[in-house]
Amino acid sequence: MNQYLIPANSKRGNLILGWFFPRDLMIFGIGLVITLFLLLLIKMETTTDALIVLAPALTATLLVAPVPYYHNVLVVITEAIEFINSRQKYIWKGWCVLDETEK
Repeated sequence: MNQYLIPANSKRGNLILGWFFPRDLMIFGIGLVITLFLLLLIKMETTTDALIVLAPALTATLLVAPVPYYHNVLVVITEAIEFINSRQKYIWKGWCVLDETEK
């Protein structure tokens, strides 16, 4: 019999609502608060004014939006920066390295 039930994504249970880290909700909340503050301060007469006022909320929403195979866009950006800044030349140290003799 020996059948085991293993969840496909067990880390998802640690997330708020299954999608967000506390950091993500803080980013989203700060973006919304800044947008609400700008809505009260800036008189919107043109489309450009509206885009400027809504920019913090839109940016925060895009950063925490879910992406397939990643947690969210913020994780994709973080992973890309980490990959670009990491070593790009990989040194082979496999099992056969021990079989070689030094000359």
